[in-house]
Amino acid sequence: MPQKPAEIPSLIAAIDLGSNSFHMVVAKVDHGEIRILERLGDKVQLAAGLDEERNLSEESMLRGLECLRRFAQMIAGLPEGAVRIVGTNALREAHNRAEFIRRAEEVLGHPVEVISGREEARLIYLGVSHTLPDTPGRRLVADIGGGSTEFIIGQRFESQLRESLQMGCVSYTQRYFRDGKVTPARYAQAYTAARLELMGIEYSLRRLGWQEAVGASGTIRAVGLAIQAAGLGNGEINPEGLAWLKRKLFKLGDVEKIDLDGIKPDRRPIFPAGLAITEAIFEALDLTRMTHSEGALREGVLYDLLGRHHHEDVRERTLSALMERCHVDLEQAARVEAKALAALEQVATSWGLDDDWHRDLLLWGARVHEIGMDIAHYHYHKHGAYLIEHSDLAGFSRQDQLMLALLVRGHRRNIPKDRFAEFGEEGVKLLRLCVLLRFAILFHHIRGTSAMPKVKLSASNNMLKVQFPEGWLEANPLTQADFEQEAEWLKRIEFELKVS
Repeated sequence: MPQKPAEIPSLIAAIDLGSNSFHMVVAKVDHGEIRILERLGDKVQLAAGLDEERNLSEESMLRGLECLRRFAQMIAGLPEGAVRIVGTNALREAHNRAEFIRRAEEVLGHPVEVISGREEARLIYLGVSHTLPDTPGRRLVADIGGGSTEFIIGQRFESQLRESLQMGCVSYTQRYFRDGKVTPARYAQAYTAARLELMGIEYSLRRLGWQEAVGASGTIRAVGLAIQAAGLGNGEINPEGLAWLKRKLFKLGDVEKIDLDGIKPDRRPIFPAGLAITEAIFEALDLTRMTHSEGALREGVLYDLLGRHHHEDVRERTLSALMERCHVDLEQAARVEAKALAALEQVATSWGLDDDWHRDLLLWGARVHEIGMDIAHYHYHKHGAYLIEHSDLAGFSRQDQLMLALLVRGHRRNIPKDRFAEFGEEGVKLLRLCVLLRFAILFHHIRGTSAMPKVKLSASNNMLKVQFPEGWLEANPLTQADFEQEAEWLKRIEFELKVS
């Protein structure tokens, strides 16, 4: 969920719950720069635990939790907002991800976010761009993960095109090399599947173009080192080296026989699938060379976390761009935001809305509550919620988007109480934020054409009391009627609105 710490902690950490490996980096923040202190990683292979119903097995979850217990020792005592934990494709896919997330949060003591494929791509590029020299021209970055592969084209520190494909070295191993046998026919199946996936994005990548290609994953690193060990390069990947490696795999015929320099024992089982995907990328994009970057998703998470502390929060830019695209009335959004935050200040303690993420979520909801009007006025709150839930919003986790979408969905007319209940204990607080947003919108129903009075708010459990200056409501019957109607809407969710 959203976090906005007040000051920069001296130590920050990022944990990447990948489909193949879990990784953690701990860093020291010094004069706005990040210095890595510790790196930990473990081959958990979470994606291998997905069954046919897309549920994680208990065994795979236990492997992940055991790894996280080791990580937890390194981050014990770090304050809220100093640690960011992101889950990728395996958790995006898993139907029972909520169970694993609950157990992971108990172990780590910090919230776990599941991010979209394109948000993962953005963070990967951020990590790569801060690790490599700041060169002119565009850079293509590819990251072959356990369950998905991300492609990004960017310039300097800004990504311009982000894509995520459903192909990864663990998922392809499960599909094509489950028993460890490597044959030309199986390899061809994996290669063809990857080429088919790439067909949907190769034109857009080629059209934008790039000056250098960089890989940001363990697969890319292993392929490059194996090619270097064969005397066919200096650690980079090239077509000659790929062809040699493929012939070598066919000759060996079994993953247990893979004993090549640069390929660690725990990577051998997934290496043929990773190589097939790498070759498909080279063929589809007509690459002649790809270097490797040590920076990747976890480093990108660190820099994104640091940016939030420095008031360079990409989420602000994301919502501003969305508001501009959807032709939001900025003056009205600002009025609603100010009133919503003022209302929150009056009832935050009574309603347990003291965390920074409560404030963030409410102000975001105020800013974008009218984006659905760009589609149609009828049911615009539903259109807006759909846009929020299904758009690629840089900087936002999946949970952020679902919660924000629900605020937008519930900001007028009937409130879907059952949807709020899906968030458990947090759903109660989310519902209270929705009531405050509705109040602020209602308060400014007449769009700035008349002066509005100061009001006093008080709250307890499922009750909000709004006190206007004496005689004001009687003199403004339209606002009075609005609040009477609102009381009826809230009564449907067993919520009492008292207006005097």
